[in-house]
Amino acid sequence: MTRTTLAPVSGAHVPLRVPRAHRVLRTLTVASCVPYLSLKIAWISGSRIGIPDGSVLLEHRALMAVANSVTVLMDGAVIVLALLLTQAWGRRVPAWLLATPVWIAGGLLLPIMVGFPVQLLTHAVTGAQPQRTGDKPFLDDWVFGVVYPGFIVQGLALGTLFVLYARERWGHVWRGVVWDLPEAATGRTLKVTAMAAAVLALFPATMHLLWACGSTAGLSATRIEQRTADFYVLEGVNALFVAAALAGALLLAFRPVPALRVRTPLAMAWLGSGAVGCWGIWLLIAAVLPGAEEGERASGLMALTYAVGMIVGLLVIIGTASFVRRRGA
Repeated sequence: MTRTTLAPVSGAHVPLRVPRAHRVLRTLTVASCVPYLSLKIAWISGSRIGIPDGSVLLEHRALMAVANSVTVLMDGAVIVLALLLTQAWGRRVPAWLLATPVWIAGGLLLPIMVGFPVQLLTHAVTGAQPQRTGDKPFLDDWVFGVVYPGFIVQGLALGTLFVLYARERWGHVWRGVVWDLPEAATGRTLKVTAMAAAVLALFPATMHLLWACGSTAGLSATRIEQRTADFYVLEGVNALFVAAALAGALLLAFRPVPALRVRTPLAMAWLGSGAVGCWGIWLLIAAVLPGAEEGERASGLMALTYAVGMIVGLLVIIGTASFVRRRGA
């Protein structure tokens, strides 16, 4: 009797029947998108549900309509990914065309998946309020309680689907320990990008740590006034992801821990670079958007921190992609 294995890149041996676990995860992913999409579509249509009087969101209606339309498309893409990862035709999608949106989705969702539970725990332990008295209102508290758990479910369900998919299609890439990797698998690109990221990462990591510890260096006047426990938690999470991305890239490139499983630094580099790079892009866009009053704009140092973080994330994922391509070959 011979043993048949699944071809790593071909769709020829994909079973026609989708396993039940995959169907459940797909359903969870789609269902978790409904609250966010419903609110966004309602706001685009002119509804003010969940938006209190005096909210800053009411000051720039045209800009918010555009931003809401973009985020509807982004969350809709999560549904497309869930279908792609559970259909036979999904095995025929080029690797880069699948991995790129999954990396972006994971990068945007992961800080929320980590930060929101920590924020809730901080509120429960310290009694801290998510908003200072006198601050301009933003959204009703119940909106975050509905939307953020949905994001967490999205991240868990979509992430699990991608791991199951990747294990069948590219599982050979992360087998073994780092010391057994051939020199051709790591390559010059991974080493150069890891070293460049290590140098650049010192700046955003230092700034996020300073802000998490209470420093006001480089913060705009409005951000200083509006700091809450949530702000300190998120800055700590940002610093954590910079460290994870950098550690993953260096451990994979230079193999200082010979017995380390390949999947560990690969996951750290993948997830950390997504969180640092994608949130860097997102925050940088928000920092340079027109319409904010002088005191409300992000400072130059804040924008620079986001921009360098974006570059660090991109460097790490470029090196990681080079490793995956070389190891796959």
